[in-house]
Amino acid sequence: MHELADSVESMEQLASVWRTLVLDRDPEADVRDLPGIAVRWADSRFAFWNCVTLTGVGTDAELLERQLKEAAQIMRGKSRPGFLWVFEDLLDDEARATLDTAAEQAGLAYAFPGTGMAGDLLPLPAPHHPDLTFERVTTEEQLRAYADINARAYGFPLEDAREGLDGSTLWKDGIHAYLGVRDGAPVACAATVEAQGRLFVLLVATDPRWQRRGYGEAVTRKALHEGARATGVTRATLHATAAGAPVYPRIGFRPNSPMRFYGLTP
Repeated sequence: MHELADSVESMEQLASVWRTLVLDRDPEADVRDLPGIAVRWADSRFAFWNCVTLTGVGTDAELLERQLKEAAQIMRGKSRPGFLWVFEDLLDDEARATLDTAAEQAGLAYAFPGTGMAGDLLPLPAPHHPDLTFERVTTEEQLRAYADINARAYGFPLEDAREGLDGSTLWKDGIHAYLGVRDGAPVACAATVEAQGRLFVLLVATDPRWQRRGYGEAVTRKALHEGARATGVTRATLHATAAGAPVYPRIGFRPNSPMRFYGLTP
């Protein structure tokens, strides 16, 4: 178990940031705060913008069972697939032990793990990588490149990732989104956005052809550096995939709550 306050922070950052991102994608999106459940669902082809998360603290096994069934029912009512995000440390010991069984009984299938992370690490020095230059995303062409890198890195169809970002003013103005460019071609990307006095790190990805060269870390440092310069914020948070989890402690992040992602059972 980690510090409960850190796990609560991680969950609250998700609820806050995803409210902004989902409403940017669709002003009529399903954004609701129910008892113990936050719905942030754009019904987008980009599945990351379709999110339900459990928000209770100290949830016991009986309540968990009910909330998993409610979350699955919400997800079944949507036209596009998405994920239920569960922060394990917000459950009591019995609920944690029964989580997978209860999820299966609710019609949910485990998809992949994640880790909430945070750190009082800003400001960072201006980053440098000998292979890269950095470009802030300000044009539709750059935003399309950002989407395409995410599609390749996470295995989404190109058109699904593009649907998640195309035409967004927020991503070209309010979010500090950066491309790492090698020999004129974008190869990595990362972004930060301010939420509740923190910088939240978004959609870090490296083209699979260029991974394991430090490009993801470098462009993440750039997004954090510029975000901190613009906002004066000193604390940053993120939710890491298994692939990205080893990178962020090198920047100064510390893991807090383990996470589990679930989709509907096919």
